[in-house]
Amino acid sequence: LDHLQNTSHFLYKHMLALVVDEADRILEIGFEEDIQQILKLLPKSRQTMLFSATQTTRVEDLVRVSFREKPIYIGVDDRAENATAAGIEQGFVIVQSERRFQLLFTFLKKNLRKKIIVFMSSCNAVKFYSELLNFIDVPVLSLHGKQKQQKRTATFFEFGGAKSAILICTDVAARGLDIPAVDWIVQYDPPDEPKEYIHRVGRTARGVHAKGRALLLLLPSEIGFLKYLRAAKVPVSEYEFPESKLSKVQPQLERLIEKNYYLNRSAKDAYRSYIMSYASHGHKDIFDVQALDLNGVAKSFCFTTPPNVNISALAKSSAKIARRGGGGGFGQGRRPEKRDRLALALKK
Repeated sequence: LDHLQNTSHFLYKHMLALVVDEADRILEIGFEEDIQQILKLLPKSRQTMLFSATQTTRVEDLVRVSFREKPIYIGVDDRAENATAAGIEQGFVIVQSERRFQLLFTFLKKNLRKKIIVFMSSCNAVKFYSELLNFIDVPVLSLHGKQKQQKRTATFFEFGGAKSAILICTDVAARGLDIPAVDWIVQYDPPDEPKEYIHRVGRTARGVHAKGRALLLLLPSEIGFLKYLRAAKVPVSEYEFPESKLSKVQPQLERLIEKNYYLNRSAKDAYRSYIMSYASHGHKDIFDVQALDLNGVAKSFCFTTPPNVNISALAKSSAKIARRGGGGGFGQGRRPEKRDRLALALKK
């Protein structure tokens, strides 16, 4: 838009085609007015192509202002029985808060030769768990919106080129990244909406006849989220991980976090961000921050007792973020990243 308005030698009067990709995301992160201004400046006699992963009211509004004539609509798999790729085997596991990290650790240790993406709800969670896993000899890469672009790009190519690797990330990696041969998608923290779930699992089984697997971790109180997934044509089956099979590492991890200053500080930031993320979840009938077992949540961050957190203050702050529609950025992970900054401010 700035070039169109201010760059004198930026010539576009003979432009023949306009392509608007990721239209739904452009609107979600607040660029609706910019897009409309761009459309007004460009030549009217052009071909326009608009691509969107989801069909929303705002996307339909953009369609109306983008096209002079009624557009040709091309849907991909509109009549498909399921909203996710046929090659993805999808499951969920019900796990108590205090066992969540034990389950993740056990799963990753048993699949070190696989290519795995683990989604978390905040930058601070990605930072802490990647630091912890690397410290205890489970090599992982990390990707989140607080990293510099150069770092994110390097991580993307390193993970993409690896035959086996583990990537811990926010939703910054949920869309627009074509990573080959991903075996597993693990959603350590549930997404806000089914469409985000669909984008996440879309990182596996990419291409014709490709296969992949997806695992969603849910607390017993979060089982109600499954009805939203099934309503969105997402087929999920229950997996079982017997508690007896989980690695007995909790006591050692708690001692480590107690003694290691840097990991302890990182764990506290991640814990606060988790609470804030939970407080701002759209489905409060299911994700009720006041009903959380904070002792269990603390265990999942390797604490013996919960760090001090003012739940009411966090809930109010996260509600303000939700009303503003989150923060600008790419990937739904940007909204939790704003929560991280608020959590840090509240801590101070």
